[in-house]
Amino acid sequence: MDPFDHFSPQALTFLSDLKAHNDKTWFAAHKQVYEQEIKEPAKGFALAMSAALSTTTGRAHHAKIYRIHRDIRFSKDKTPYNTHIHLSFAPEEGGPNAPMWFFGLGLERLSLGCGVFQFDKDGLTAFRAQMAGDKGAALIALTTRLQDTGLRVSAPALKRVPSGFDKDHPHAEALRRKGFSAWKDISDTGFVTQPDLVTRTVSEMTPLREVFDFLSDIA
Repeated sequence: MDPFDHFSPQALTFLSDLKAHNDKTWFAAHKQVYEQEIKEPAKGFALAMSAALSTTTGRAHHAKIYRIHRDIRFSKDKTPYNTHIHLSFAPEEGGPNAPMWFFGLGLERLSLGCGVFQFDKDGLTAFRAQMAGDKGAALIALTTRLQDTGLRVSAPALKRVPSGFDKDHPHAEALRRKGFSAWKDISDTGFVTQPDLVTRTVSEMTPLREVFDFLSDIA
């Protein structure tokens, strides 16, 4: 495999065509294009990004490439394939509640993110205990800073403060969360077809480093 540098324009074309022909017959006829333009380059990107994030954070990372096949068991939408490329990158020794980095290339935008989608039971208990204290005020302040720079921040999952905490708690915004993530959206999907994608992606993720550091401290 040649060293990864960037995705080809044909990768974007494939995703667009897949949206228009999202069925098994069409996919089977174009499987070689998928493997050549998306599957194999994604593997190269995963390796290169993991190495870059390991260097940047000082913590070894591993990657996950999400499947193109959709889980349609409980979905009204029975189209069999995802029309995006999704990868995540997590610290190898971070545990189940460690923050991850996200790369999501869709048809309309590229989204780069960092955070924890949802803490597990023990992680959520620990998270809420810290949100009730000084860390809660720090997370609320971090949210404001991120939004002021144009980043998209996940909304709290709960409408009310969970039981066990004052319903008028000053850190209610933080306590209503079950996870926390922030995102930088890039509207020009051609970003992924330009040279030196890994370096440019890591650079674009720089504003998200504060999220990674904050959540690493409480994981």
